[in-house]
Amino acid sequence: MGCPRLVATDLDGTALRSDGTVSPRTAAAFARVESAGATLIFVTGRPPRWMHAVAGAVRHRGLAICANGALVYDLHTEQIVKSHLIPPDVLEEVVRRLREKVPELAFSVEYEGGFAHESDFRLGGWDGKAVAGLRVGTATLISRPCAKLLALHPRMDPDILQETVYGLVGDLVTPTHSSGRALIEMSAHGVTKASALATLAEGREITSAEVIAFGDMPNDLPMLRWAGTSYAVANAHAEVLAAVDHVTAANNDDGVARVLEDLYR
Repeated sequence: MGCPRLVATDLDGTALRSDGTVSPRTAAAFARVESAGATLIFVTGRPPRWMHAVAGAVRHRGLAICANGALVYDLHTEQIVKSHLIPPDVLEEVVRRLREKVPELAFSVEYEGGFAHESDFRLGGWDGKAVAGLRVGTATLISRPCAKLLALHPRMDPDILQETVYGLVGDLVTPTHSSGRALIEMSAHGVTKASALATLAEGREITSAEVIAFGDMPNDLPMLRWAGTSYAVANAHAEVLAAVDHVTAANNDDGVARVLEDLYR
């Protein structure tokens, strides 16, 4: 395999260790990519407010695709430079349909500049460790455009929940999931990691055949299927492992770095 012109990698569960850090080995591998003149893009479900530590670890270089393709974020300035938002009327209809059929769902939203959630939305991950976002009623929650609508079920299997949500509102938004929780992430219709990545690649006159992508969860599948070369880490979701060209070592074993070290010597 020659050196790809663009490296696209998911963060959590893929390039980052399970504690959310960038290992020294992985940071060095990222530097190799850029030293070789290739483009490095982080493609993540994370909102921009979770990107500061990552930006610092890579010395504030490059761009990140955040919120599963809804936001493009400049790591140098730590500013959003492009957005694809879900309008309020669509949010209202999505919540109405879902609540009618799956009443136990609780909702939260990622705006361009913040986070809000219903009172019964159980916070997890980084948000569960700190006071994060506004606790608001449903009408307020969906009253302005957002990058991502999240729906949490207290106990349903995540894959079954995604299938259910897709059947109910897949004509209005793009649902996916990226964690072990029954938490569905919805972006604007047609917006995925792949759609945002393809736009950035086209702007640099890079074809999909010149792209290598790394991921671990269902929200990575559109990107992995679009890229000319796809890798899953060993700890990936079964559906991802079945879809990719190659499998590398797990995220905690610097799987992404191992591949990049071989490519960019």
